[in-house]
Amino acid sequence: MEKGTLLIPSLLDAHYPLLRWAFSCPQWEPVLLEGERGELEALGQRCLHNDLCLPFLLITGQVLSALRSGNYDPARTGVLVAQAGDACRGSCLIRLLRPILDREGFSRVTLLSLNVRGIDREKALKVGPKMALRARAALFWGDALLAMSAQRRPYEAVPGQTEALRRAWIETLSQDLQLGRNLLGPGLLGRVRQMARQFRELPVRRRSCQCVALTGDIYTKNCHLGNRDMVRYLESLGCEVRVSGMSWYTLYYLDTHLDVWPLPVRLGGRVLGAWLERTQRQMLSAMKEAGFTALPPYHVLKAQAKGLAPMSCALGAGWLMAAEMAGWVKSGCRKVLCCQSFGCLPGHICARGQYSPLMRRLPGCLITGVDFDPSTGDGTIQSRVRMLVDTQLPPLP
Repeated sequence: MEKGTLLIPSLLDAHYPLLRWAFSCPQWEPVLLEGERGELEALGQRCLHNDLCLPFLLITGQVLSALRSGNYDPARTGVLVAQAGDACRGSCLIRLLRPILDREGFSRVTLLSLNVRGIDREKALKVGPKMALRARAALFWGDALLAMSAQRRPYEAVPGQTEALRRAWIETLSQDLQLGRNLLGPGLLGRVRQMARQFRELPVRRRSCQCVALTGDIYTKNCHLGNRDMVRYLESLGCEVRVSGMSWYTLYYLDTHLDVWPLPVRLGGRVLGAWLERTQRQMLSAMKEAGFTALPPYHVLKAQAKGLAPMSCALGAGWLMAAEMAGWVKSGCRKVLCCQSFGCLPGHICARGQYSPLMRRLPGCLITGVDFDPSTGDGTIQSRVRMLVDTQLPPLP
């Protein structure tokens, strides 16, 4: 069979340019979708009702925009959809997207599901050992690039150097993933150390920046389309932005979402989680040696969160959102901006409901939430962010 095109909506700015190569196989050639926020929102709104969240609108807009472009043959095109498999409405994306594509004349486009909960099994993308190894490398390389570039960019002596280095590493790591190089422990961590050394060697200038941690649901926190380029906006206000990588969510997901499977599968998930957390610890150690900071390893973060986060709530990003807020405050980043999609019930319960309790239990911090929706103006969002940034916190005792 002639190789088809696998369209992948961009959900994570730092990871998907690398992660897409994990899905390259004899059947599919991966293509990462992009686009302008306003156009994608408008296209999604024309096809969906307003009870659906912003990520759903943007993903639908990206898929339709790509298919309408005429660049892809519907008969040889697939769309990859990641599904959490819990109360997140994104778990229903395939079932809601299929009728839309049929109405728009794209009934021949294949929808493929990526999840570990067993939903839509007949549409599941088959994952093999090579795909898993590539995904693991992309996961940790994306985490490292996200942290290093964010902690170097506000201080760079020559504007644009950090972004240029980040893009150069994306190219290098993409070649590794396509060729199957450096995917095992020594090679993977060797790349992290090389990246850390080169980012550390970038010339910097003395500048005072306040630290703001960015938390929230996965899409709105990690995608510039979902948060209206919030990292760049905060940096324009003189902030250094701290954002956790995807490995914390991956470990949280394995820890909390495998209960639907038989015991052997759950045990296998625990083994996989232990393997991934060992790699996470090694990555964090290499970054720390080079002077970069991050949240503590997953189980340390989880232990810190007990008594602070609603540990019984594991819907969507669940208690991990509150755990990340507490983790950043404990690490010294006292201002936290929580980005959420308006109307996300698990997000509002597990994050918004925790702002006041966390600030009471962690004196000296300030947590502000921002909801993103097509109907919300930029002025509303920016005013809330400015309240966080401009507030002077009292010194700690």
